[in-house]
Amino acid sequence: MANLIVIIVLLLIVGAAAAYVVKAKKQGQKCIGCPYAKDCASKGCGCGNTGER
Repeated sequence: MANLIVIIVLLLIVGAAAAYVVKAKKQGQKCIGCPYAKDCASKGCGCGNTGER
């Protein structure tokens, strides 16, 4: 039973992280997690990261 609870909690954490990334990408953010991410889409990334690899 304890293993089931751990698996459910891990799935919730992974699901929340995936939802955050999908939402950020739909908003046009290139570098997710960057404090200047909302500016990246319009005038280039302010942190020096282009968002590309």
